[in-house]
Amino acid sequence: MRHEVTTTIDAPADLVWRTVKDVEKWPAWTPTMTEIRLEGDDLRVGSVVGVRQPKQPARSWTVTELTDGRSFTWTSTGRGLRMSADHVVTEEGGRTTVLLTFSLAGPMASFTSLLAGKVIRQAVATEAASLKAWCERS
Repeated sequence: MRHEVTTTIDAPADLVWRTVKDVEKWPAWTPTMTEIRLEGDDLRVGSVVGVRQPKQPARSWTVTELTDGRSFTWTSTGRGLRMSADHVVTEEGGRTTVLLTFSLAGPMASFTSLLAGKVIRQAVATEAASLKAWCERS
């Protein structure tokens, strides 16, 4: 399963990127996150982030890719499942666009998609809409 949401935000790309990169503050702007704890002082490749979401078990996510000012990817694994989420901020022609992607892979991916696909899609859409609202108010 792979799900993508793209949104255009009427705010400078650097503000949007700072908001996306400051993962510990996500619970302030999106209801899909309850608590986020970054191990260390800055998000970088190899950073481990503890994430609590409503009605979900706590998970650790590891940053696997980061292009400062533009994007990061983090992954989490469980029994037979690998989850990956991309966060990409671009600016073109004075417009800021954010692409959020969530992917499932592994032997349990199909089963998990059947059970939780709708919830995952709603969460990604909510995160995109919440990010837009937050950055446009800032």
